[in-house]
Amino acid sequence: MSAPDPRREFAVDVVSRLREKGFEALWAGGCVRDFLLGKTPKDYDVATNATPDAVRRLFGPKRTVPVGAAFGVIMVLGPSKEAGQVEVATFRSEGPYLDGRRPSNVAFSTAEQDAQRRDFTINGMFYDPLDARVIDYVGGEADLARGVLRSIGNPIDRMTEDKLRMLRAVRFAATLEFEFDEATRAAVRGMAPQIHVVSAERIAQELRRMLVDARRRRAMELAADVGLIPEIFPELRVESIKKVPASQHAAEPSGCGVAGRSSWSATLQMLHLLQEPTFELAFAALVHRAAESPAFPQDGGEPILQFQSDRRHKGDAVWSICRRLKLSNEESEAITWLVAQRHSLRNAPHMKLSELKRKLSHPLSPALIELFRVETLAHGGDLTPVAFSQDYLRNTPLEVLDPPPLLGGNDLKALGVAPGPAFKEWLDNVRDAQLNGDVSTREEALAWIRSSLG
Repeated sequence: MSAPDPRREFAVDVVSRLREKGFEALWAGGCVRDFLLGKTPKDYDVATNATPDAVRRLFGPKRTVPVGAAFGVIMVLGPSKEAGQVEVATFRSEGPYLDGRRPSNVAFSTAEQDAQRRDFTINGMFYDPLDARVIDYVGGEADLARGVLRSIGNPIDRMTEDKLRMLRAVRFAATLEFEFDEATRAAVRGMAPQIHVVSAERIAQELRRMLVDARRRRAMELAADVGLIPEIFPELRVESIKKVPASQHAAEPSGCGVAGRSSWSATLQMLHLLQEPTFELAFAALVHRAAESPAFPQDGGEPILQFQSDRRHKGDAVWSICRRLKLSNEESEAITWLVAQRHSLRNAPHMKLSELKRKLSHPLSPALIELFRVETLAHGGDLTPVAFSQDYLRNTPLEVLDPPPLLGGNDLKALGVAPGPAFKEWLDNVRDAQLNGDVSTREEALAWIRSSLG
């Protein structure tokens, strides 16, 4: 018998308390979809005919937050951290979406009218947890059983209301492994150029969800198929998406690189091969082909650009993509570094220890090795340097990989080295000597400097 779920129990309690006061109350939206699929919902939403004011009076001002009172949405806080919170929304119908993002007005309505305003049939169902029955005005239960992603009503109307629904359609179809209803697919494909109406932040949030999901490859395949990838990432080449059928991709054994594959199909294979990546790593795999400029050396050397500011990133395609999507500075720096350095371990078995240790002591080195691994596999390359890097990182203690520096600036001044351009070079040289094992104590480092100074 499964352990009780405090969040589910609280969501049932919210419905029960509303019903005790004579209101209609049902679970709604994604939690119903997930529940019917046998999944544990991440959160629970309740729809009701109680007004926001009535909800606040019932649960009290200390346990309610008017997160969207203008749209009839009140957040009800649970009795404990484990119980979480439940979003309670009044049944509503919506006016026209004049800006392609949000309705111009809302009006409280019935459950059936509320269902009709939602995006996809599988998200438009209600569930009564007290009587254990589905209330379905839109055919969502049948679509759920058939594995079909279909818009409620006219798909062009639904996408026109909120252009982000085009990306949401891709995400739901991919992550649930559903097929597009053809009318819905055609609507997205025809309206893809209008995705630019949506804010960069909202687009990026959908990408975050898709790229960390295990079905990230399928998500990007679908996004390319309906024309969203060329709109969001014009720097990427998707010219051959029709040449290699999805069935052929699926048939390829995991870890089997295929020579001659197009750049886009290789990118898709990289996404497929990633193992539980962070968003930054998956995004780097997606956009790595945009880094075809002199700023990104292909011989494993250091990048020309120093990733510290927009000014120093000027002309860098990957950085530009990150900034266009308004990713955080931390995300942008990580993604740009990973792409720039993705070939830097190509000669790992033959690198100087100082160079290898500097690379592998970087906080992002595990992600770097993984990016290098999947790109190597996608192109049928030699995995020897990947395995070497993995083994070295795994078996080398941190105090050996990145020991505290033996000398600092004051030590150089005491030896008579004048501050200036050569100052950092001396510190770097003695650090290299330390990492190479030529010196291991402060005294040896000082003696090494004195000998070098002549």
